[in-house]
Amino acid sequence: MGLVFIQRASEGISKKKLGYRFRRFRKCIKVCQDPEKYEALVRQLCELLYLEEQGYLKLYYGDESGFCLDPCLPYGWQPKEEYIRIAPKKIKRYNVFGLLSRDNHLQAYASEHTMNGDMIIAFLDDFANQLTQKTVVVLDNAPIHHTKEFEEKIVRWKEQDLYIFFLPTYSPHLNLIETLWRKAKYEWLKPQDYLCWDSLTTAVDNIMSNVGNAFSINFGELKHYTQFKTSFIFD
Repeated sequence: MGLVFIQRASEGISKKKLGYRFRRFRKCIKVCQDPEKYEALVRQLCELLYLEEQGYLKLYYGDESGFCLDPCLPYGWQPKEEYIRIAPKKIKRYNVFGLLSRDNHLQAYASEHTMNGDMIIAFLDDFANQLTQKTVVVLDNAPIHHTKEFEEKIVRWKEQDLYIFFLPTYSPHLNLIETLWRKAKYEWLKPQDYLCWDSLTTAVDNIMSNVGNAFSINFGELKHYTQFKTSFIFD
C-alpha cells in the first residue's frame, strides 16, 4: 500500500511539472453533434433571425423547466463562521412551459402536473390563437415535441401562421430561453422563496409575469448570428 501511494504521489508531481492540473473532467455534448446537420440548421436559424430583424416574422424560443423546494443556491452571503444549511426535499415540481422572444416578451404556462405532449399542444394552440403576425417557435428535440399528435399539429399551426423550427440535437446553447431558466433559479429566486410550496409558486409566477419589466435579459449580439452576418456580407 505504501509503495503504491509513493508511486502515485510521484506521478502527480511529474504531471505537475508538465503543466497538468488535477481537476474535474467536464462533460461535453458537442462531440455528440452531427457537424453537417448542426451547421445547416444553425444557418437556417440565422436566416430566421435575419428575417425577424427585417420585420417579416417573430421568433420565440420554447422550452420546459421545473421548480421545486430543493433550491439551486450553491452560494450566498452567510455570517462568518456560520453555515446556512438547506435540507434537500423530495417533493413535487412546479413545471413551466415558456415561449420567449429576444425582446423579452414571455408567454408562460405553469402546471403542477408533469408536462406531456398533449399539454404542450394545448399551450401552443392557445399561443397560436393570439398571433398577429407570422411566428416561428424554436424548440429542442425532446420526445414530447415529437409525438405523432404533435407532428400532426405542426401542419395545422401553419394555417395560423405558426411554424415550428427544431434545433440541432445536443445544442441547448442555441435555445435562448435556457438563459431565463438559469437566471430564475440562480439569481431571481431568493432563499425565502423556498420556505414553502406556496411561496415558491408565488415567486415563480411573479418572475414569469414580470419578465421584460422587473426581470429582463440583455441577449446582446448572438455569436452564431454575428458570424453568419459576417460571412453573408463577404460571400
